[in-house]
Amino acid sequence: QVQLVESGGGLVQPGGSLRLSCAASGRLFILDTMGWYRQPPGKQREWVATITNNNFANYANSVKGRFTISRDDSKNTVYLEMNGLKAEDTAVYYCNRNQRDGAIGQFIDYWGQGTQVTVSS
Repeated sequence: QVQLVESGGGLVQPGGSLRLSCAASGRLFILDTMGWYRQPPGKQREWVATITNNNFANYANSVKGRFTISRDDSKNTVYLEMNGLKAEDTAVYYCNRNQRDGAIGQFIDYWGQGTQVTVSS
C-alpha cells in the first residue's frame, strides 16, 4: 500500500544539528498528515511533530523552537530539521503517514522502519 523510508540519522554532539528525511511511495492520497515520532531507549514512543497536506505544523513542547518539520509534495517527502540537539533527543525516530484510503473508506497509519539519532559528547 504505502512504504516510508527514513534517512539522515547518525551520531552528533550536543548542540549540533541533523536533518532527517522520509520518502513516501505506493498508493498515496492527497489528504494526509505526516509526522515524526521517537522512541528513546527504554521508553515508550512519543509524538514529536506533524504536518498536514496544507502545511499546518504542530510540535511537542520538548522540541518546539529547536525542530522544524516541512514537506515537499513534488518528492512525496517530509523532513525534520533538528537544531540545538540534547542528550535527551537520543532515540529511534519513526516517520508516520496517516491518510484516508478512498477504496476502503478508512483512515490508515503507515510507519517507516526508523532511523537512529544519537546525541553524545
